[in-house]
Amino acid sequence: MCGIVGFTNPADNAAEILRAMMTKIRHRGPDASGTYLDSGAALGHCRLSIIDITEQGDQPIYNEDRSLVLIFNGEIYNYKPLREELIAAGHQFRTETDSEVLIHGYEEYGPELLSRLRGMFSFIIWDTKKHTLFGARDFFGIKPMYYAEMNGTFMFGSEIKAFLPHPDFRKELNTAALEQYLTFQYSPTEDTFFKGVKKLPAAHYFLWENGTLTVKRYWDVHFDADDSPLLGDWVRRISETFRDSVEAHKIADVEVGSFLSSGVDSSYVAAAANVSKTFTVGFGSDEKYNEIGWAKRFSRLIGKENYSHIISQQEYWDAIPTVQYQMDEPLADPSCIALYFVCKLAAEQVKVVLSGEGADEIFGGYNVYSEPDGTWYDRLPMRLRRGIANAASLLPAKRGVNFFVRKGRTLEERFIGNAYMFTPEERKALLKIKTDAADPTEITKPFYDAVSDQDAVTKMQYLDLHLWMTGDILLKADKMSMAHSLELRVPFLDKELMAVAEKIPTKFRVTHNVATDEKTPYTTKYALRLAAKRDTPPAAADTSAKKKLGFPVPIRVWLRQDDCFSTVRNAFTSADAEKFFHTDLLVRLLEDHKNGKADNSRRIWTVYMFLVWYKVYFGDAA
Repeated sequence: MCGIVGFTNPADNAAEILRAMMTKIRHRGPDASGTYLDSGAALGHCRLSIIDITEQGDQPIYNEDRSLVLIFNGEIYNYKPLREELIAAGHQFRTETDSEVLIHGYEEYGPELLSRLRGMFSFIIWDTKKHTLFGARDFFGIKPMYYAEMNGTFMFGSEIKAFLPHPDFRKELNTAALEQYLTFQYSPTEDTFFKGVKKLPAAHYFLWENGTLTVKRYWDVHFDADDSPLLGDWVRRISETFRDSVEAHKIADVEVGSFLSSGVDSSYVAAAANVSKTFTVGFGSDEKYNEIGWAKRFSRLIGKENYSHIISQQEYWDAIPTVQYQMDEPLADPSCIALYFVCKLAAEQVKVVLSGEGADEIFGGYNVYSEPDGTWYDRLPMRLRRGIANAASLLPAKRGVNFFVRKGRTLEERFIGNAYMFTPEERKALLKIKTDAADPTEITKPFYDAVSDQDAVTKMQYLDLHLWMTGDILLKADKMSMAHSLELRVPFLDKELMAVAEKIPTKFRVTHNVATDEKTPYTTKYALRLAAKRDTPPAAADTSAKKKLGFPVPIRVWLRQDDCFSTVRNAFTSADAEKFFHTDLLVRLLEDHKNGKADNSRRIWTVYMFLVWYKVYFGDAA
């Protein structure tokens, strides 16, 4: 895993500019660096050496006649058979890296190469003869890719901060992104918080030619349930394909470890991977916020060593500005900072770590997915439910109240992913500024339209795969691991495993009533849990029923403490806050939370994270 950056139309001082841009992402690849520069393009690469760790593997990498130049971030897990295939076709390799299959593969197949890959990637290929740039991002969006066109220059890279030193880059806030963020807690569209900077979407490639950019999708998830296999057949298929994926994700010339929480996802990864070291973080001694004791017991049962760290409240809060800087855009997921610390812990021991991201999205793991499963309330007429919802919306935000508010809307109206912070009406009331931000339903509509013939659970999974997972889950996984020069791999997000998951009937993904001999409390990820139980050593197999905490953070409690309350209140009444918000409404949110009138913790956190991020990137010291 590495960092890539580059731009077109290099000026006389292009080498100096490129070095400055590379310095901004040195954390992604501290082992080596390389550059390419000609009259048409400048390419930079910062290397984290994982496969073929010799100097031969340094980038940029060239084809035989040096007409194609590659910079690459990620890992190609099926590079060995691809290499053999390309050698048989007459290509000559000069390294043992996985990277080199990309440049010869592109030479042989063009964009069709992408369908042959198994891995995580974002890469750029510069054609020195045609003066074209080809860029691609992996199937699920595990690795990031940003681009911008400013003042006749096309720039691209792994992180937005790499663009800052370029003289053609104009740093300007995209206020529409702020309005959307207040609802989603992350930036949900291709546009970023920096005006003019875009994300290349997952499973897309671009071609830049003669100053024109073309972006195309090359792959998508296709849920198509097959009801013929029995539950046991699906469990076997999951088991076989997952174990194959884990083995592929372990390919490295350095040591590999595994994250471990109390949930089925990471415990299944750790047990299947058979790595020697696992890593866990927690808060204090309360089991609601600390899984360390469980993780150590599980690690002993599978014969592994667990490394752990208890995050103090002070170090958590001290890390917030650093985390928001590393993220490039504000992210209001409190677990992001916990992830920062577990990555720091792991990086002290290993260079590669396996993690359980993606299992919830592809196998149906979130609790909200069980909501449509025939509750008595769903059988009430929508007109009645809307009336109850309107009344409930006037009450302080609490769990039971939120249920009635959600159920007063159709799925397409209420479900935008795993976070819904401020409604469009609330965010407009909160903001002083006027923007042209799209309504949440406008953002989600194309995804719902793509699966309009599917059941509610599948619709939610598809939406989360395209929005929540790429915009929150995977982005924080990449940025927090790379902040510590750690490669994070996600064996659940494997193209072959997805091909199995998209065929599993909904009743085996999310269920309350399945004909089985086992008495089970499972309602989500049902088939996956059975596969994990089958593959996990008997003494440790109870993890398949264990409730996952998932980097739990005591934000709700902290925001009722005087010191944290004062810190946030100062931010809410600052000059920066006055630029964007009606600060009296912010203070009321905060005070109502402290006084116990409502649980506003996540909404408070959403605004506070933006203000911290804004100070980092646009404040006086930026």
